Amino acid sequence: MWKKSVGYFLGIVSSITITTPALAAERIVFNYPPFGDFDIATADLEVFVNKGEITKDFGFYANRANPEQLKLARNFLSTKFPVSPTLVSQFTYSPIGEKMLQRFGELIQTQNRQNGFYALRSALILSAASSEGLSLVNIVKNYSSPSIRLNFSETVQTMGQLSELIQKRDVVIAKIQQLANQEATNLPPIDFNQRPDIRKSGTFNTTKITINLHDRSRDGQSRTVLERKYDVDVYLPQAESATPYPVIVISHGLADNRNGFVYLAQHLASHGFAVAALDHPVANSKQFQQFLAGIASPPRPTELIDRPLDIKYLLDELQRLSETDSRFKNKLNLQQVGVIGHSLGGYTALALAGGSFDFAKIRQECNPNRSLNISTFLQCRALDLKPDNYPIKDDRVKAIMVMNPLGSVIFGQKGMSTIPVPVMMVAGSQDIFTPAVPEQIRPFTNLPSKDKYLAVIENGTHFSVQSDLPNGENVIPVPQGLLGPDRKNVHTYMNALGVAFFQTYLSDGLRPTVGHRQEYKSYLTPAYAQFISQSPLNLTLVDSGDGEKISQLLSQVYQTP
Repeated sequence: MWKKSVGYFLGIVSSITITTPALAAERIVFNYPPFGDFDIATADLEVFVNKGEITKDFGFYANRANPEQLKLARNFLSTKFPVSPTLVSQFTYSPIGEKMLQRFGELIQTQNRQNGFYALRSALILSAASSEGLSLVNIVKNYSSPSIRLNFSETVQTMGQLSELIQKRDVVIAKIQQLANQEATNLPPIDFNQRPDIRKSGTFNTTKITINLHDRSRDGQSRTVLERKYDVDVYLPQAESATPYPVIVISHGLADNRNGFVYLAQHLASHGFAVAALDHPVANSKQFQQFLAGIASPPRPTELIDRPLDIKYLLDELQRLSETDSRFKNKLNLQQVGVIGHSLGGYTALALAGGSFDFAKIRQECNPNRSLNISTFLQCRALDLKPDNYPIKDDRVKAIMVMNPLGSVIFGQKGMSTIPVPVMMVAGSQDIFTPAVPEQIRPFTNLPSKDKYLAVIENGTHFSVQSDLPNGENVIPVPQGLLGPDRKNVHTYMNALGVAFFQTYLSDGLRPTVGHRQEYKSYLTPAYAQFISQSPLNLTLVDSGDGEKISQLLSQVYQTP
């Protein structure tokens, strides 16, 4: 047990302190019942980090950890982060940053056992402002307490809970893969080599038209920005058609923009859809960059309302343009609309499709927030919204495709059960920001539609579905470890699933017969997912027929009633 606890301790030091300093200025102290207090000198830890040497005193702990744990601990402890003090300050003073530091401060306390929030924040900012830059050793030098007390028992418990959650997640993913394999075996075989390859571009030539929108109805309403102005790229098929093209809107995530899914927009347009990719005016890459530079405020809770309203206004404007602008006239079907959303954009799509706020659930989960799910820090911003029935749902939205969405707290089971339209839910097994089980797999089981699909990308991360933004548009460089394996295969998955899903559920003149729709629905099967799947980012697809089995699986694994 002692050796396992030391392993936990080294893991705590090496992982939690990536974002918050867990070292005292001179010593780190922790209590290990029933044996009492133990401490490690900072100088001994510095020798280990800088030289790889283990001093006699530090050896008391290091000898109880395995070589892999020691290697991992040293790698993390020696990492330097090239971030500006302004960026660190802006984040740690933002509502979300403060909540996260307060949570860490419960585990990483000052010498007199007080929450380490203020000491952590000042040490981070001072370290980033120093000539040495932000590193754990420099954080130690700037820590305002002469020693730091690690709330060891709670920290070990937290790390144990995290480890257990990861193990259970892996069990759930493996079981879903087994379900898909069984379904593929039971269905009549299809030779997809003889079918059209919907991963390839379609037959339509396309053009991109950029429009500029200004929703004056929301100007000056004490929101994050005084003016709700934003740009939209419309990818339009260039061919004479007897019927207007169905419209698909793409909503980006936090600190992203309309260029994040160009590959998908172009692909869908080539298959006969009019695709509109917008820049939400708040929390896009440009505005978030201004926030981190100290010249803009952080996104407010009202953004949870404003984002869906951005798309409602966009649809209204596209309707107007389809009646008055020769470029769009008679080309847009605004009664058959699909929405694609990633991360916060996934939340946006769910809200437009009928997801309703569950304020009782929000109060229960967020007051206080004890979750290990990072996305809940963003979702709990809804606590500051006035409980109300906000006019977000848009009946023009007939189907949605959501990639790595969040909403477990905002909607809960009750709010997800009010979404009646077909849904394609996409999850990455290694997503640490919107983790698969609470944010996609469990919500999938709560969707009432009989036309729902769950696509799980093994080894997929939060960023696997995204394309690289043009130079200069990446606000925060994402480490390769968080990006995951090469994403090109995932892009082909999204292209194929997007075509099959929207061809099936956005009915228009392109699909005049039931047989035509059924032809595309044959791609929405476990067998087709296996056909296009490429290691290490293997694709698994299940549908509503497996919903009850997955619900029972979750109850068994997590022992819920």
